[in-house]
Amino acid sequence: MVPKRFMAALFLAATFAAAPALAQETDHGSMHHGSAESGAAGDASPSSKAFAEANAKMHKDMDIAFSGNADLDFVRAMIAHHQGAIDMAKVELEHGKDEAIRKLADDIIKAQEAEIRMMKEWLAHNGG
Repeated sequence: MVPKRFMAALFLAATFAAAPALAQETDHGSMHHGSAESGAAGDASPSSKAFAEANAKMHKDMDIAFSGNADLDFVRAMIAHHQGAIDMAKVELEHGKDEAIRKLADDIIKAQEAEIRMMKEWLAHNGG
């Protein structure tokens, strides 16, 4: 019999070995995260519509003109990405019921707002 620890290590090794290939095949622009018009998987509930709108805005705002400066491009795109997380967390606070997830959403808002402030300060000092 194979020890459980060995099987877990084997599983993790296989997962990490496949990750670079999967990442190369993933085109973020073609990922489907629902649409603002139809909501996720056609659901028309207010929360699904709000999540779809937040996703659409985030993807639009992340579609930046790349400068060739990895630091600058990363920060500019991440501000939009973090704002998307804030917007989704606000949807959770408006529509969600689970107290643990609502707390997570509140924590996400606080953390992402702080990181956005830091990134905007960095941009102001680094030509962004």
